[in-house]
Amino acid sequence: MKKKFLTLIVFSFSFTGLVTAQLYSPYAGSDTLTSPLLPEIVISANRFNSIAISTPEAVRVLDVKTVEALQLRTAPEALNLTPGVFVQKTNHGGGSPFLRGLTGNQTLLMIDGIRLSNSTMRYGPNQYFNTIDFFSIGKIEVLRGNGSVQYGSDALGGTIHAFSREISTSEATEWGTSVLSRFATHKMEQSFHADIDFSSRHSAFRTGITWRNFGDLVGGDTTGRQEPSGYREFDYDFKGLVRLSPVSSLTMMLQRVQQSNVPVYHKVVLEDYMVNSTDPQKRRLAYLKFDQKIDAGIFESVIVTASWHHTDEGRQSRKNGSDILRSENDRVSSLGFSTETILSDGGLWSGNTGLEIYNDRISSSRTDNDLTTLVSTPKRGLYPDGSTMTSIAAYSINTFTLEKWNFTAGARYNTFIIKAEDESLGVTTLTPSALVGNIAAMRKLASSSNLFVSVNTGFRAPNIDDLGTLGIVDFRYETPNFNLKPESSFQYQLGYKFQDKMLRGEIFIYRNELYNLITRKRIEDQMIDGYPLYQKENSERAFIQGFETSWELLFDRSWSISGAITCTYGRNMTKNEPLRRIPPLFGRLAADYRKNKWHANIEWLAAGKQSRLAAGDIDDNRIPEGGTPGWNVMNLSGGYSLNLIRFELGLRNIFNVDYRYHGSGINGCGRSAVFTAILTI
Repeated sequence: MKKKFLTLIVFSFSFTGLVTAQLYSPYAGSDTLTSPLLPEIVISANRFNSIAISTPEAVRVLDVKTVEALQLRTAPEALNLTPGVFVQKTNHGGGSPFLRGLTGNQTLLMIDGIRLSNSTMRYGPNQYFNTIDFFSIGKIEVLRGNGSVQYGSDALGGTIHAFSREISTSEATEWGTSVLSRFATHKMEQSFHADIDFSSRHSAFRTGITWRNFGDLVGGDTTGRQEPSGYREFDYDFKGLVRLSPVSSLTMMLQRVQQSNVPVYHKVVLEDYMVNSTDPQKRRLAYLKFDQKIDAGIFESVIVTASWHHTDEGRQSRKNGSDILRSENDRVSSLGFSTETILSDGGLWSGNTGLEIYNDRISSSRTDNDLTTLVSTPKRGLYPDGSTMTSIAAYSINTFTLEKWNFTAGARYNTFIIKAEDESLGVTTLTPSALVGNIAAMRKLASSSNLFVSVNTGFRAPNIDDLGTLGIVDFRYETPNFNLKPESSFQYQLGYKFQDKMLRGEIFIYRNELYNLITRKRIEDQMIDGYPLYQKENSERAFIQGFETSWELLFDRSWSISGAITCTYGRNMTKNEPLRRIPPLFGRLAADYRKNKWHANIEWLAAGKQSRLAAGDIDDNRIPEGGTPGWNVMNLSGGYSLNLIRFELGLRNIFNVDYRYHGSGINGCGRSAVFTAILTI
């Protein structure tokens, strides 16, 4: 296996990159294009449109059409196509992306410019990016190592930004519909999706519905069926656009995702649970966005957004031999408002300046149900019921473009009001604040290549999850620290980007210094009600550094080859040990064929062994003794378009390898097949 992985590394440095929709998708445009390697337009780096190759950031676009062609199952699993992203899965219904060694509440998640991350986002892997119905989105942008200036707290590792499918008006009235049906062997997936599109001169809308039934995940070689791991999902969404005038429009969005009975597989198998599941997992989003073009002096347009985001997470747990079924429920209702102004002098300078307000309100409860006596006992929930967290921020992002140089600079000031009330400790109030900035300079080496250097600071404000464990929790007593400060980062990187008609690539080298990391520490010789006393502190410092590269080469209009490789190293300087959950060396190689109505793809996914473990990794029952073994997995896929119907067939893990992404609680999929039929009218 070492020889195979060495081959991967050597090959990746020669021909590496990510398959893009324009180049590889069977749904791409006409072959009369001058070059299939079209420039990528990105939004997340500056909060306004910019060309990726001219943007001094590590940002990449994942188009939904590419994911459809490869039949990837969920939004988190689709991110495996993106250079620099490593996706851990605690369970089959999860998927926690790592950006530059960080995940959970240290990586920011967004939808259409609205925060998916909220004040209960916890440290370490979580499942929340899987609450996005992938059939409802058009693309995902991954901004590695940046995002605090643009979007606020939590972007220490970077920002993952999902965008819903675009809709637009048309001169003539048009209707369209599509129906998708997908099945996987071993009853691992049964999915159905349907949507309707409408456009006219003054309005447009798209609405969709999704039903999914995932059976237990069947692993490779000796793993077999991993039971229980399957779950069900039902989603719907609506997006509408109204042209109020030739220069103004109103966009509205409604999304609802509900997953039912999502088991936490490793808890049942390794921790003596009869039942341990998330039921239900709900997310609802509604927003209104007003866009007004101004074109008056330096003012180009104004965008005003009002949003409501609601998550509802239930948890069921029961130990073997116990008569107590514990039912927990946490609900977060988030109201958001933002206004931003797009600015430009029409030549050298452009920018975005705005204000944002978010308010989260938490409801948390727990009930212990005795199945023998049928007595239900209410108890304190995971978080203090009625807790709130308010974020108020102002920011400005600016780009200066010269003949040979491109400069960007931005700053954000963010202040917070956090209140948590515990029945025994009273009200805890924190008012942290942060001032962060970024600056980058890009030198145009030639018409097809750029070199840049960037520096940015980031922060993560202490949230309700940091304060929520007030009072007796498990076998300890936690008391709040009224002086918690935001975690902070200082990241610098050197990047190179290249693109011509046949070849596109990028190389990044970075280092991220992490300060004031929030950890739980015991207060020696102190007890309350017989429990040892703990308190959260800003007590640790660490760094993460790494190397990322991706390239893609077009041999002709039918054949292409692509790939990526990522190397990450992290160290906890306070504890003088490796940083927790650092991904191993990992990469992807792919070859793609596209001709007329046919397309085919072969990909090789690989990861090295991760034996550099922190003490917490060694104690983690999801990580094998000695570390997570390396692995190589081969997948095949192809498709054919026949008039109104498209057929896709994929063969996964054709050598039936047993493998696991480092830190995951469940093994990857074994040898299997997946079939999709799409009818478009």
